[in-house]
Amino acid sequence: MLFSVFMLALRSVQRNMLRSFLTILGIVIGVSAVITMVTLGNGATQAIQTQISSLGTNLLMVRRGQRGFGGGGGAGVPEFTEADAVAIAAQIGGVAAAAPQDNTSATVVANGRNWLTSVTGSSNEWFSTGNWKLASGRIFEDDEQRAGAAVCVIGETVRREIFAGTPGQTGLGQQLRVKQFSCDVVGILASKGQSGMGDQDDVVVVPLHTLQRRVTGNRKVGTLLVSMQDGSDSAPLKASLRQLLRERRKLAEGDDDNFNIFDTQQLAETLSGTTQVLTTLLGAVAAVSLLVGGIGIMNIMLVSVTERTREIGLRLAVGALENEVLLQFLIEAVVLSALGGLVGIVIATAASYGLSSLMAVPYSFDPTINLLSLVFSAAIGVLFGYFPARRAARMDPIEALRHE
Repeated sequence: MLFSVFMLALRSVQRNMLRSFLTILGIVIGVSAVITMVTLGNGATQAIQTQISSLGTNLLMVRRGQRGFGGGGGAGVPEFTEADAVAIAAQIGGVAAAAPQDNTSATVVANGRNWLTSVTGSSNEWFSTGNWKLASGRIFEDDEQRAGAAVCVIGETVRREIFAGTPGQTGLGQQLRVKQFSCDVVGILASKGQSGMGDQDDVVVVPLHTLQRRVTGNRKVGTLLVSMQDGSDSAPLKASLRQLLRERRKLAEGDDDNFNIFDTQQLAETLSGTTQVLTTLLGAVAAVSLLVGGIGIMNIMLVSVTERTREIGLRLAVGALENEVLLQFLIEAVVLSALGGLVGIVIATAASYGLSSLMAVPYSFDPTINLLSLVFSAAIGVLFGYFPARRAARMDPIEALRHE
């Protein structure tokens, strides 16, 4: 019987294709909007997590000043030193590596080309704290770091802008002039791409002493990079780090910290949580159109019941039970809404894939939200189709047969 009723519902939909399409349009829009919003939200969350993790594994950035990350130091705030990084690595448990770092902007020149880039001075620990890999070449030798030798490791963007297109030159082993001095390119970094802080590949890395003596002319160390071991708890490690730095910077018990600790993992969790909340909110707003679509289904089903009053009366007169008539119209409403759900899923899949490429976020197919949307659309058919179906089932056969 269920199969027969199902086929009757399909024939009814087929007889009125245009009306059926307009009926399910609200369901189509609602399902496609919900799935698209959730898919793009999940992709944005993954992109944020990837960008933050590309800065380094369990990375803590320590900067001087009291105004948060990027706030700067201010007058009278002492600089960090290389010894601070050595003390952190030696005295705090759970630290995988600690690197002093300072940055400046400079124009680099080679092969008749020039490029304005970021020049970073640090130690070999910089490469491990930032999860940097080498595409070719090597990192610095110990004596090169101590002596401040004229050597450098360049990012992919610098290599492309300076050396790409020159026959026989890959950049490795070539001379690169950074401001007033020339350095030998001993390594090329593997590409990381863009992050929230800009192009990570647009960088030239030199030993810290080289930057201090040949570029900036001072002993400044602007940032300490601290990489935690896998499985380490960041809370006690940050507390130990804060205590050690207060002691080394000779801060009294009542003095405020003149440095700040920035946890990239906490930032990733905060941004991901915010994105998920916004995704849920947008999905909930989009789901309202499903209710609008359900109201449209109920209206059309009421019209259909009125149009088919004599048919209903005839079925009841020849022995059809009320439950059978109710089931016929209820299944018709469910078929309409489920069909709208399927069309919405197809549209959402295409839209999500296209928008993911346009927004440069990964496409994240979520079978759960697709299945839930289909089930919810069918449930909308049951909810809003029940009243018209009950009205049809409770008709008086004699009055129905008299209907003009």
